[in-house]
Amino acid sequence: MLLRAAQEGLCVAAWTAALTLAGLMLSAASCSASVKLPALVGDNMVLQRDAKLRIWGTADPGEEIAVAFCGQEKATAADKRGRWHVTLGPFPAGGPFEMTITGRNTITLRNILVGEVWVCSGQSNMEWPVAASLNAEQEIAAANWPQIRLFTVHKAISTFALDDCMGAWVPCSPATIGGFSAVGYFFGRELHKALGVPVGLINSSWGGTVAEAWTPEFALRADPEFQGILEWRAKAIAEGKVDQNTPTVLYNAMIEPLTDFAVRGAIWYQGESNAGNPKGYRRLLPAMIAAWRQAWRDDRLAFLIVQLANFMAVQSTPVEEGWAAIREVQWEIAETVPYCGMASAIDIGQADDIHPRNKQDVGRRLALCALARVYGRNVEYSGPTFKSMTVRNGKAVLSFTHTTGGLVVRGEELKGFAIRGEGSDWVWAKARVEGDKVVLWADGVAKPSAVRYGWANNPIGNLYNGAGLPANPFRTDAQ
Repeated sequence: MLLRAAQEGLCVAAWTAALTLAGLMLSAASCSASVKLPALVGDNMVLQRDAKLRIWGTADPGEEIAVAFCGQEKATAADKRGRWHVTLGPFPAGGPFEMTITGRNTITLRNILVGEVWVCSGQSNMEWPVAASLNAEQEIAAANWPQIRLFTVHKAISTFALDDCMGAWVPCSPATIGGFSAVGYFFGRELHKALGVPVGLINSSWGGTVAEAWTPEFALRADPEFQGILEWRAKAIAEGKVDQNTPTVLYNAMIEPLTDFAVRGAIWYQGESNAGNPKGYRRLLPAMIAAWRQAWRDDRLAFLIVQLANFMAVQSTPVEEGWAAIREVQWEIAETVPYCGMASAIDIGQADDIHPRNKQDVGRRLALCALARVYGRNVEYSGPTFKSMTVRNGKAVLSFTHTTGGLVVRGEELKGFAIRGEGSDWVWAKARVEGDKVVLWADGVAKPSAVRYGWANNPIGNLYNGAGLPANPFRTDAQ
């Protein structure tokens, strides 16, 4: 492993991580040591309920291993490389429990819970900690949730897939929550309260990173369209310029080591670093999702996307492209890729800060999406979503889905809609709600041909449903 790392030109950070992990694995396979466990399998962990659970580790080659948990006991032997695993379960939610792993030595893991486990991944808005979020002091003081468990994957990069990561499970408390992902925590807290079961959160995120870095090599090689990405990766390795944005390196070091651990799904807050290429993202992100599902051996692994928040100067003209296109791509992926969903953050951003402090609403909306799309609860999880447009008497009439509680205008007049006729420029539309529809018109537009809403980096818009969720940005003239 060390020789391969040197040959492939790992940068300093990855080299350090590889040395650490390689040292752990080599010592685990040596004659002086017996059973060793990966970082994820430890005290305070949460195991996924109602799932087959893989428990794994290393030992001396040929060493016999027995694992006992909740009345089940499974035995195996380490292979020639010293690796072993057993499969337990499924188990209902509950705990705390103990697990005993016995080889030439015995390891007892304590304070284990069984419940719902989610991976929290992406770039800085997922990494953003509770301590730097809205009402941080109060949130930290109130974070006494012993049945929520936190695992933060230490940052590392690698040009090849690693077997382990660094980190440890801790119970959620005022002493442990401050540095954890705020979006992850607020999501998990809402799930815990709604489902009444333990929740395990695995934060694997890194600010300023591109989706290419979170995508495995096998997914890139499966599609000729990604040849350019592979060439980018090969050049970085050859020139010794590997960093956290080199394709595959974050998947290798921070996702692959998690994939033997059963989870319900992943929440994903990323896209700012890919906003300049929405067309490429439309192909890349579904490939990444499919690859993660393949790695976890779960075709139904849930994947919930945060649509990018409003950012930069407030919209001044009827149509401003910018981030609108990447938001459209995120919505399309959430709607068309099975077992996906989306939470909008279009109304909780900050014009002068790419890191909006209100992570509570992001987490709450993700939880609503999970409750509806994953757990089958009858809750509204989306704001009004464009369905169709007709033209009547020179006016555009828009129909929507997700109108629970009716269409609601926050303010004196409805804003944020742009309209145009055939061959004419975009102009601001006058708009009003009529029952479950929105009617639009504008002076000089006798026959509307297209409508857009919320189409800008930081759009104007004040349409909601009765559930308090904002209307999703859209355009009727998508190519």
